[in-house]
Amino acid sequence: MIGHDPLSGVSIFVSAARLGSFTQAAERLGITKSAVGKSIARLEERLGFKLFHRTTRLMRLTGDGEAYLAACAAAMDEITAAQAALSSSNRVLSGRLHINMPVAFGRRVLLPILIEISQPHPGLSLTLTFTDATSDLLQEDVDLAVRFGALKDSGNLIARHLVTQERVICAAPSYLQRHGEPMTLEDIRSHRCIVGSPKGPPLTWQVRDGELEKRITPPSTHLVGDGEAMVDAAIGGLGICQVPISLVRDHLERGTLQRVLKDLSTVSVDIHAVWPRQAQLSPRVRYVVDQLVAAAATGKLS
Repeated sequence: MIGHDPLSGVSIFVSAARLGSFTQAAERLGITKSAVGKSIARLEERLGFKLFHRTTRLMRLTGDGEAYLAACAAAMDEITAAQAALSSSNRVLSGRLHINMPVAFGRRVLLPILIEISQPHPGLSLTLTFTDATSDLLQEDVDLAVRFGALKDSGNLIARHLVTQERVICAAPSYLQRHGEPMTLEDIRSHRCIVGSPKGPPLTWQVRDGELEKRITPPSTHLVGDGEAMVDAAIGGLGICQVPISLVRDHLERGTLQRVLKDLSTVSVDIHAVWPRQAQLSPRVRYVVDQLVAAAATGKLS
């Protein structure tokens, strides 16, 4: 029965309230004025309060009617936004999107992809920020972030897995010539290591010891605030670092960096796209996330 439908009459009420007239609402909706009146009367009966003050000359919302309109209009706008977002694959997008990324991975891997996927949408404006700090997205006014590693539980954020990468422990040949190559975890204690900082990349390494994965704290000889600088420091011979493979693959191929403790550093790291829950239905966010997932599927994020 229609009386059991909690949404019955709501769209008719919103139209009448916004237009200020049962007659105009009837014309807009393609029904009779009588049907509008009966629908709103049934809605008032179901709610248990009056929505309109009506005289022969005037119709205006009651206080309860104004409150109900605000709630209904917000809900209907959200439904409209959802429909627009879900059918947005062929839309030309516009507006500003703030994306926050890790420094090295963002510049070397993500930036070329973001440039490519923004080309079909000249009305799309990007704010791109690069940080290895695990900042609070909700405080930083970020629409979308890309993050390495395990994510903190949060009811306010939504995450989508993009790719899993291998971690690599490596050093410059010049460093290994001067200090020797570590062969065991114990050897690491006597080496100079390049690690992150309390607000940046990790201070610890993830390693495999036999069948177990564990976190170790190597000597923090050099504390460096972003992944790109860590790689540059390692190339310069300052010490040994552990980073995702995408940051050093070219250097390993060219020989400017060399892998060490290969059997121990086989613990992978997950990369996620993360966004505030209220941005779930933003066409801009959905588009970029979908394009990053597609890029990951073709190996572009590896």
